[in-house]
Amino acid sequence: MSLSLLTCIVVGLSFAVYIGIALWARAGSTKEFYVAGGGVHPVANGMATAADWMSAASFISMAGLIGFSYQGYGGSVFLLGWTGGYVLLAMCIAPYLRRHGKFTVPEFMGDRFYSDAAKVVAVICLIIASITYVIGQMKGIGVAFGRFLEVDYEVGLSIGMVVVLFYAVLGGMKGITYTQIAQYVVLITAYTIPAIFISIQLTGNPVPQLGLGSTLVGENVYLLDKLDLILTDLGFDEYTTGPRLSTLNMAFYTMSLMIGTAGLPHVIIRFFTVPSVKDARISAGWALVFIAILYTTAPALAGMARLNLMTTIEPTPGQNLVYEERPQWFKNWESTKLLEFEDKNGDGRIQYNANTETNEMVNIDNDILVLANPEIAKLSNWVIALVAAGGLAAALSTAAGLLLAISSAVSHDLLKGVVRPNISEKSELLASRLAMAGSVLLAGYLGFNPPDFAAGTVALAFGLAASSIFPALMLGIFYKRMNTQGAIAGMLAGIGVTLFYVFQHKGIMFIESTQFLGNIPANWFFGIEPNAFGAVGAIVNFTVAMVVCKFTAEPPQKIYDMIDELRSPNH
Repeated sequence: MSLSLLTCIVVGLSFAVYIGIALWARAGSTKEFYVAGGGVHPVANGMATAADWMSAASFISMAGLIGFSYQGYGGSVFLLGWTGGYVLLAMCIAPYLRRHGKFTVPEFMGDRFYSDAAKVVAVICLIIASITYVIGQMKGIGVAFGRFLEVDYEVGLSIGMVVVLFYAVLGGMKGITYTQIAQYVVLITAYTIPAIFISIQLTGNPVPQLGLGSTLVGENVYLLDKLDLILTDLGFDEYTTGPRLSTLNMAFYTMSLMIGTAGLPHVIIRFFTVPSVKDARISAGWALVFIAILYTTAPALAGMARLNLMTTIEPTPGQNLVYEERPQWFKNWESTKLLEFEDKNGDGRIQYNANTETNEMVNIDNDILVLANPEIAKLSNWVIALVAAGGLAAALSTAAGLLLAISSAVSHDLLKGVVRPNISEKSELLASRLAMAGSVLLAGYLGFNPPDFAAGTVALAFGLAASSIFPALMLGIFYKRMNTQGAIAGMLAGIGVTLFYVFQHKGIMFIESTQFLGNIPANWFFGIEPNAFGAVGAIVNFTVAMVVCKFTAEPPQKIYDMIDELRSPNH
C-alpha cells in the first residue's frame, strides 16, 4: 500500500473518530458549551488539557528547535518554561479561579476588578494572545496535510478548518473535551513509537530518554559525543554547548514561557470543567504527567534525528551525498520548499556545513525534523502515516481550545456581560456558536495570510499572555488592594511594551517609531530577544499596576470579602 493512501486512511479514521465524538457530545446548554457541564473527571480532563496544551509547536516544532536553532542545551528553555508553567498554574491560579465558579478568565477579571472596562481590556488581551497562537496551529495543519496527503497547503488548511468547525461549533467545550482525549491518545502514540524504534536502531535501548545517553550500536562512543564530533568537524557549535544567546536571555525566555503558560486562557478554562477545587488540582497534576511523556521524549528525538540527518547527508567522513542519489524522503521534502539545496560549487554533491558561503543546504526548516524523522530512519509506512495523524491531532486540539476561548470571550464576556446582560440562554448559545464559526473563519484567513510578526513562532503568544493576563490574575488573587485603575493600567502597559518591542524589532511598526528612536539594533534591551520579552512586559505590568493602585481609591469592601472567600481553605 502506498504511503499517501495509507496516510489518507489513518488520518481519515482519526477524523471520523473526532466527528463521531462531536455528534455524541453535542452541547445542549451554555454551561455544556463553555465548561462541558462542569463534571469532567480530573484524569480525563488532565488528558484533554495535555492535548489542548501540546500544540503543533510541541509536536512538530519543539524537537526541531532543540535539534537545530537551540542546539540541545539551549532548547531546555522550552522544557523548563512550558512544564514549569504548569506547576505555577496548578499551585497559584487554577484552584482559585475554579473556586470563583465562573466560566471565563475575563469574567473573573470583571468581578474581581468590579468593572466592565477591566473585563473588556482582558478580552482584548485574550484575543490578541490567542489569535497569535492559533496562527501557528493553522500553519501546522497546512504543512502536515501538504506533505503527507500531497495536497496544496491551502487545501489542507481548508480541510482542517472544516473538521474544527464541525466538532467545535456543535459540541463547544463538551465536544472539544472528549475529542481532545482521543487526540491525546493519537498524538502521544505517534510521537513515542518512532522515537522508540529509532532509539533501538541507534543504541539498542528501547527507552529514548535513556538511549540519548547510551553508546551507539557497534561503536564504543556515546551518541551525544558522536553528534558533537560530527557537528564540530563541519564548523557548527557542539550540540551540548551553552545557551544560544546570553544566560540572561535564556532566563527571561524560560520565565516568559513559564508565566505565559500560566496566563494562557485556553489552558486556564480547562480547569473550570471539573466538579471541585480539589479536582482542579488533581487534574493539573495528571496533565503534567501526560505532558511529561512527550516533553522528556523530545530531547532524545531531537538528538537522534539530528544525528540521522547529518549521517545521511555525509555517509562517510569527508564524502558527501551525491545529489542525484539523494533518498526519496529528501525529494519529498524538497517539494514542500521546507528543504532546499543549491549546488554552489557545481560538483553534484551536497555540502552541509556552518559556512554560509559554501553551505549548500540553504534551507532546513525546523518543522521537518519530527515529520521527516521516520522517513530518514527508514521506518515502515504505517509509522510515517501515524506521525501525520499525530501532528494534525496536536494542531487541531490546540486550535479548538483557542477558538473556544476567543468565542467565549465574544459571546459570554462581551455580548452577555456588557452589551446584552438579559439575553436568553438559547440566544446566548446561538451567539456562542456563531462566534465560534466566525473565529474559525478568522483563524483560517490568518492561516492563509499569516502576518510577518507571528508566522513561524508561538513563543510570542506566551509573551503576550505573560505580559498582560498573568500579572492581573496574580494581583487579583493575592493582592487585595489592587483596584480597577491599577489592573487596567498594568495590562495595557505590559502588553503595549511587549508589542512595541516585537514590532520595532521586526521593522513593521504601524508608525515609524524607529525613526525618532534612532537606528535600534536587534535585541537592544540587554540582549533579550522578542520571544523572551514577555517576562519584561510582566515586570512592567506589575510595576505600573502597583504604582497606579497606590495613588487611586481602594476597592470596595465587597472585593476584600470576595478575596477572603476565594482564598479560604474551608470554602
